[in-house]
Amino acid sequence: MTRHFISGVALMAALLLGGCGADYGPDQNGKPVAARQLDDQWLVVNYWAEWCGPCRTEVPQLNSLADQLKGQGVAVVGVNFDNLQGADLKQAADNLGIRFTVLANDPAPRFDLPQSEGLPVTYIIDSKGKVRDQLVGEQTAAGVQARLKTLRQG
Repeated sequence: MTRHFISGVALMAALLLGGCGADYGPDQNGKPVAARQLDDQWLVVNYWAEWCGPCRTEVPQLNSLADQLKGQGVAVVGVNFDNLQGADLKQAADNLGIRFTVLANDPAPRFDLPQSEGLPVTYIIDSKGKVRDQLVGEQTAAGVQARLKTLRQG
């Protein structure tokens, strides 16, 4: 009986740590981002840094994109390239005027995202958690919308 209990606990831990269903950790405001908020929908994951000029200029486009995509099964989330946490992350996001969710925990392991050498970089991930595109450089709301439309139709 003890062996079965330990096996069950180990299996549960593996499932939780394996990505699917595991929560995403805190956002830039310290609020938890539950898996149910982001799983089973398309994600636009943008990596940014305060020192990145193109990142600064694309933020208004990504804010607009996030607003446009509400209720359409697509979420825009940001990730700080420098792995800022807590008050530092909030301050950096506020300095750039980011209104969409910024994840304090990098979701790269969850989605097996490749390491990018340049910024900004944006990944489009489908509702099954598969990376469908990597967009390097400054993006526009219209450009990402068009790419999403093509990927979602295909």
